[in-house]
Amino acid sequence: MTYPDGPIPGLPQEMEALFAAAAATYARYRPGLPDAAVGLLADVLRGGPSPVLLDLGTGTGQVPFALLSAGAGLTHIEAVDVSPQMLHQARQALTPVLGHCTLTLVHAAADAYEPLATLPGEPDSGPDLITFCRSYHWMNGPVVLEMADRVATPGAAVAIMGDGSLWTHGADWTHALRALIQHYLGSERRAGARRSYAEPRRSYEEDLAASAWSDVSEQSFPVSRIWTPEAVLGYLRTTSFAGSDLFAERHQAFEDEALALLQSHAVDGSLVEEATFTILLARRPGGAR
Repeated sequence: MTYPDGPIPGLPQEMEALFAAAAATYARYRPGLPDAAVGLLADVLRGGPSPVLLDLGTGTGQVPFALLSAGAGLTHIEAVDVSPQMLHQARQALTPVLGHCTLTLVHAAADAYEPLATLPGEPDSGPDLITFCRSYHWMNGPVVLEMADRVATPGAAVAIMGDGSLWTHGADWTHALRALIQHYLGSERRAGARRSYAEPRRSYEEDLAASAWSDVSEQSFPVSRIWTPEAVLGYLRTTSFAGSDLFAERHQAFEDEALALLQSHAVDGSLVEEATFTILLARRPGGAR
């Protein structure tokens, strides 16, 4: 099921449009989660009688898809996103692998999310794991963490995770690519059509320390990715710093120049990204609610 229908009150139309335009391309070109990271999340869920996942900013459903594929034993998934187009992609990906697990797709901003209902007679039927994969930076962190404390089961965990982007990666080819983007769009990193990226006022760790989820461990997983020049262009179309709408009529010119640049840096047609996928796994101290 999906709820609610219609636009989200108070959500900037630009943000919803950004994700809507990128949904199908996102499903094709965004890298998934490393197996070791999926294993860590699956271990958090194992042992519970009926594990429930709340995935905030689910996008195309990468986190629930990975956990279902890893046999994490999920019984229910609540997948939340601001874009109905992203949720459509998530439904297409998840439906074939659900098995006996139920799925609710929630068209909402994470900051405003509330569960549809608690199961009658089961006060602890909320999520056992709440995940943010490459999505927390879009949200009002303290508000979302307070909501997570309100809805989660007593022994639940929160996982904030990600691995940066090709904008921040430090290889020669990504430096050259970033310089080309800046040549077209200006020196500041863009965050959609109308604004520039601003560093968060405090770190994710500081947000967690100030919340109910102050028992935090950090796990890092090295990831080696092989890109083709064409796949890099596909990935860029999904980003807030180099999406096609930012270039307007100059987008084709940018892609032509970017393809030539990437091909010049490729070795045997491949570009290597050595990244680190990090998970901040947080619980309430002592398992208290």
